[in-house]
Amino acid sequence: MKIIGVIPARYASSRFPGKPLADIEGKPMIWWVYQQAKKVKEIDEVYVATDDKRIEAECEKYNIKVIMTSSSHETVFYRVQEFSNYVNADFYIIINGDEPLINPNHIKAVIKPEYIENYTVNTISKIKSPAETNDVSNIKVVFDKDMTALYMSRFPIPFPNKSTNFSYWKHVGITGINKKSLDKYAKTPKSTFEKIEGIDHLRLIETQKMKFVKLNKCNSLSVDTQKDLEKVREIIRKQKTGAN
Repeated sequence: MKIIGVIPARYASSRFPGKPLADIEGKPMIWWVYQQAKKVKEIDEVYVATDDKRIEAECEKYNIKVIMTSSSHETVFYRVQEFSNYVNADFYIIINGDEPLINPNHIKAVIKPEYIENYTVNTISKIKSPAETNDVSNIKVVFDKDMTALYMSRFPIPFPNKSTNFSYWKHVGITGINKKSLDKYAKTPKSTFEKIEGIDHLRLIETQKMKFVKLNKCNSLSVDTQKDLEKVREIIRKQKTGAN
């Protein structure tokens, strides 16, 4: 069973151009993500999939395996599908390139034989504050008793009409998917809800089987802004110095 970790990375982010190369303690952010992914023993190899020569050059500088992909891809899944044409595997674990604090155990959570053969699987964590709930960049999720995905939205769902005795859950940047599912995604037109919400995972929910895996004590921070970057820098600085 061959399992490959893939870190998609593009330079042209609308909110934070050049984000994968942002400096953290003398190393680019993509290096920190790569190091965390490499700690997962079940993963055979970890690659960066990019469309930018600057990111490719930085990866080569730090001996990070990198594959160049098209700059025309609209979503992460298109990029990873192209990558899967170059690097064969039974299962691909897609790891967000903007989470340098990602926990290796959370990456490991999507690696189960039943997932590899039958499902696309995504990790989710409990939302801790109203601000997180209302943040449209946090993708909220709903699922059934078997953790099968029902829907994902930028809007807080479910709506607390008759009860507030529940927790909101959000998507975390780790996805496990096999080659068959990637190819099917690439051949399937955008779904109605995907067009409305702007969430590419909705195409998978509508056309395939997707499972969610709950993560406990998930404190990973996605770097979407310069302010987020400063928070990550401070956390890593404290970890290196042993400060509390």
